[in-house]
Formats: sequence, structure tokens, C-alpha cells
Amino acid sequence: MYIGKQPQIGNYQACDSISATATDTFNLLVGGVAVSPVSAHHCLVSLNGILQAPISSYTIVGSTIVFASALTTSDSIDFITILGSTLDTGTPSDGTVTNAKLAQDIISGETDIGAAIVDADLLLVDDGAGGTLRKTAASRLKTYIGGGNTVADQWRLTSAFTGNASPIASNLEQADTDGFGGIGSAMTQSSGVFTFPSTGVYLIECVFQQTLNGDTRYHHSGIETTTDNSSYDTAQSNTSFIQQTSSNTTYSMNSGSFIFDVTSTSTHKCRFVVSGCNASTSTSGDSTYNSTYFTFIRLGDT
Repeated sequence: MYIGKQPQIGNYQACDSISATATDTFNLLVGGVAVSPVSAHHCLVSLNGILQAPISSYTIVGSTIVFASALTTSDSIDFITILGSTLDTGTPSDGTVTNAKLAQDIISGETDIGAAIVDADLLLVDDGAGGTLRKTAASRLKTYIGGGNTVADQWRLTSAFTGNASPIASNLEQADTDGFGGIGSAMTQSSGVFTFPSTGVYLIECVFQQTLNGDTRYHHSGIETTTDNSSYDTAQSNTSFIQQTSSNTTYSMNSGSFIFDVTSTSTHKCRFVVSGCNASTSTSGDSTYNSTYFTFIRLGDT
């Protein structure tokens, strides 16, 4: 705490040049801005090539210097340098603070944010290889790293059908059971052809439940994909069989998955197929829960 004017410490300043006139009082400026020295003892004043003695030759009043007697136009104020007190370093000159001058623990537990990072938080990054520090918002990291799991969707067959389907083209709906937790934009489908809401790498999973009151040597199900919106290839295929163990209906299940790189939402699509050797085999479906169903999860950027 200081009583009176706080010392201006270690900040040496050369005052703007002053042309002598027929007066004893002159304004003190540095870069056109008024400055107020701590006292006359904190100044070096040269008049006509001679250093002047503080108090007896001049005094300081605020941001002015007052000479003991009026000057004339023939006098020359050579320079006025303002000195700071010796207790402080003042303001360092540009480019003088190096890494070696910084404390090792400048970033420590005391400077921890102490909370979860939010989009508005600012981070310091080295802008390229030049060593220039710049600030950036945390929200930009999500753009750089990638969207991640921005899509998660699930569809199901709402009613059973018998026989083959290539593809399953009707009675399809997005899951809507209480608590369904989709993420982002939904998949869309037309006549069983599913279109992705955005480009990216997707995990496609399928589960088929088949029933038959009898036996079937094989029952096939799978995922087909296209990258030209025309020709489809088998991306995943599973085959099971049903062997009746009593006179009642017997159940079987197929499941599978495929990781699909969707580089274009207009050309990269998928569909689901079933076929078997017994035309009486039924593929189960229900509108209130998942029986035969399909899951789509966006894993990351393409």
C-alpha cells in the first residue's frame, strides 16, 4: 500500500523533444501522451548541455517541469529522461521475455479450469511451425477431430411375411418404443432401399427372426450395398436351418454386420434380403418391439 503517488518503478522513458520558449513551465510527453514523474529526483534534465540539479534548478508538478527561472528561445532543452524507482522492473521491452525467464510451474494446479470444458472455452495453440501462439474456441476441436457418433438409428419389420424378399420392401418403420434413443438425423427408406443422412463410416447391423412349423435345410438373410445407386453386392450373409423338435412352430435367428464407407449419400445405399429352401418359412415382425430389425451407427468421418 502506498500513501500518495505510487512509485513508477524501473520504467525508463525519454520525453518528447521540447523547444524552449519564454516561460518556465513545459509539458512532459512520451509519444504524445502526458506523463507524470514520481518527483524531480526521478528525472535527468539537460539544459544547454548541462545536467540540472533537482529542486534547485527545476521541480515537477504533475505532468509538467517547472524551471527555477524562465527560459528564452535561445536556450536548448537537450533531453529529459524519466527514471523509475529501483524496486520494480517496470514494463519489459518487446521481445525481451524468453522461455528461460518463465517459472517452470507457470501452468499448475492453481491455474486448472476446475470444471468441464465447454464450447466457449478458449485454448492456446501453436499456429503452424512458426511458434506463434493463438487462441481458439474449444468448439473448433469438434470440427477438426470429426463428428464421431453423430447418427444412431434403428428400424424394424412391423409385421411378419412368408417366403423370400429381395429386398424387404414394405412394413418397415423407425423404432418408436418408449425410450428409443436415436441420435442425429434419421435414415430414410423407399421400397426397402435405405438412404444415409450424411456421409461417413457406418456400422450396419441386422437381426432376423424366422419361424416355421416344420423343417428347412437353410434360411438365408443378409445385407446388400451399392456404391452407384444401381448394382448391389452382398456385403454380409448368414445362413441357418430349422429342425422341428415337436409339432409346434420352431424359431431361428440370423444376425450380421458390415462397416460401410458412405462417401456419397446419393449413390451409397443398402437394403436387406431373405431367402430359403422352404417357402413356408416366415420372417417375424412386430410394430411394438424389435423382432427383425436393423441398426445404423455413424462411427466417424469418411
